[in-house]
Amino acid sequence: MTLLNDERTGRRAALPVLYKAAGIVALVLAGAVAYFCFWPIPAEPVSWPAQTPPGYTGAFAPNTRLAALRTIDLGQEIGPEHIAIGPDGKLYAAMLSGNLLRMDPDGSKPEVFANTGGRVLGFAFDAQGRMIAADAVKGLLAIGPDGRASVLADQVTPSDPVSYANSVVVAPDGTIYFTNASTRFSPPQWGGTYEASVLDILEQSATGRVLAYDPAAGRTRIVAHGLSFANGIALGADGRTLFVNETGRYRVWKIDGGASNLNVQSGSPQARILLDNLPGYPDNLMRGRDGRIWVGLFKPRNPAADSLAEKPFLRKVLLRLPRSLLPLGESYGHVFAIDEDGRVTEDLQDPSGAYPETTGATETAERLYIHSLHAHGIGWLPR
Repeated sequence: MTLLNDERTGRRAALPVLYKAAGIVALVLAGAVAYFCFWPIPAEPVSWPAQTPPGYTGAFAPNTRLAALRTIDLGQEIGPEHIAIGPDGKLYAAMLSGNLLRMDPDGSKPEVFANTGGRVLGFAFDAQGRMIAADAVKGLLAIGPDGRASVLADQVTPSDPVSYANSVVVAPDGTIYFTNASTRFSPPQWGGTYEASVLDILEQSATGRVLAYDPAAGRTRIVAHGLSFANGIALGADGRTLFVNETGRYRVWKIDGGASNLNVQSGSPQARILLDNLPGYPDNLMRGRDGRIWVGLFKPRNPAADSLAEKPFLRKVLLRLPRSLLPLGESYGHVFAIDEDGRVTEDLQDPSGAYPETTGATETAERLYIHSLHAHGIGWLPR
């Protein structure tokens, strides 16, 4: 009898403990639901009609032509995001540290040519031999042979800043065309270029644009807008046509450089889609030899991300997760070349992704250099 009473007393004593534990679990679950549903985030995702990913087929059938990359060691430097040969015959590379490196084409005799204090994502050279740089933090810059930088344009108007300069080309008439990847998310405000790009692409508000700077007048105008993360830019053989990567929607546009404040979604003949539904995120565009234009695919597409294109609420939930859990795609080396009609003429892949985040390619008679956002060296292949 005493044993039975003890058992009943023990169960009665355990009940408040169980109720308390259940209450704590309920509060934790309610807090988690409230966090994932209501915690403030900077992006306001919108619905957009993503096409079914094509995978690696046709012109993009899998191959390993990029797997034999050789590497130029860069010491402590990381991220040769953009690479080009200067008028002095030297190889220049823009690094994550803000340094612009200069070296011989074989990678020997490296030195710091300049440091902008920001992050240069693209550059070209004008007729005076100046480096014209798209700095995601500082804007459009001119860097003289002495390495000193000056700002050409950091705004369109006093109320319209150039918040994320990305890539640049210089036309034969001196006009400087450059992309403003996003007017919503600037790298200094959101933790860097990569972090800001993730917010912009997941939001899909398509605020990217193409700008033109007139050096003689010192003015900047809007050529085109309505792009989901406007990225790489290349100039056509006519010196007027622009090829522009729209990273957030996996496509390449062909745009008339003479357009003015054109919404690319308006159906105007001044802007048409040249390549659509690519298997990865297009990044840099670079003119090569024999009329080629090289395209870098930063990462392959992730079907899970595409499946949320028309589910903006779920994308908001995703943005409350740690960045390491976002469906941003696996590493996969991939660059390809097209002609001005959009036909793929070369395709180089490395499914292992050993050289990470292939953002573009620079072609010379002797070598093909491969750009990367976070690699610890410059990849290259002999031509």
